[in-house]
Amino acid sequence: MKKEIVEFVYACLVFQKSKIEHHKSSGLMQPLFMLEWKWDSIYMDFVGALPKTVKGSDSILVIVDRLKKSTHFIPIKTGMSMAKLTEIYIEKVVRLHGTPSSIVSDRDPRFTSKF
Repeated sequence: MKKEIVEFVYACLVFQKSKIEHHKSSGLMQPLFMLEWKWDSIYMDFVGALPKTVKGSDSILVIVDRLKKSTHFIPIKTGMSMAKLTEIYIEKVVRLHGTPSSIVSDRDPRFTSKF
């Protein structure tokens, strides 16, 4: 009987499509909160693998205000240390707009490590 059940499940398309996942569910999605003030919540990401500029920059740090969609495009080098990236961030963004209450990123290892 067990052999017949295995053969039936293997041959049935419906059972093949409804296969059980073997990992924990990632949980419910969390909605992003409503924004009230410009530059209070920002989105940060890297755009890389670009041709080198005269100054040696080959990537761009993109910082976007989530409310107004205004941006800062900061040229950087790929191997730049996290301390230098933080210094550039403070010089280019915090100096002009203040410290944001939240930063959304794509969980790049450089952001989640020491930023």
